[in-house]
Amino acid sequence: MTEDQGCIQCGRCCERWGWNLQGIPEDLHPWITQNRQDILQHVSIRLKNRKRIKGSEISVDDFAFIARIRYWIKPNGRPPRYCPFFERREDGLAYCKIHDVKPKICRDFTPWDQKTIEFDFVKCPGCREKTP
Repeated sequence: MTEDQGCIQCGRCCERWGWNLQGIPEDLHPWITQNRQDILQHVSIRLKNRKRIKGSEISVDDFAFIARIRYWIKPNGRPPRYCPFFERREDGLAYCKIHDVKPKICRDFTPWDQKTIEFDFVKCPGCREKTP
């Protein structure tokens, strides 16, 4: 990232791309061991036998049977309008309510490196160039 690029905590990425993300079992492990039902209730899992279960129903022993993990969903199974852990505070900046345990896809997200039409349409105000 160049000096002209950097997160200004506008929240556009979490408002626009903070849902319907694919996850990995390694993300689930701390949520399970820490009993983070607040997070797991927003996870949908499809097992290799095609059965769908909620994140709150999975255990570490089930990891070998996971076919797909999807973040974020509402407890009723529908996708939310934006990430359920997105928070805009009084200072106007965007924050992640689960920053210390957020999934890899969120930790690794770099808007200047996205190659999607959607990203080009919304534009990250922290990005001044196409690539760092």
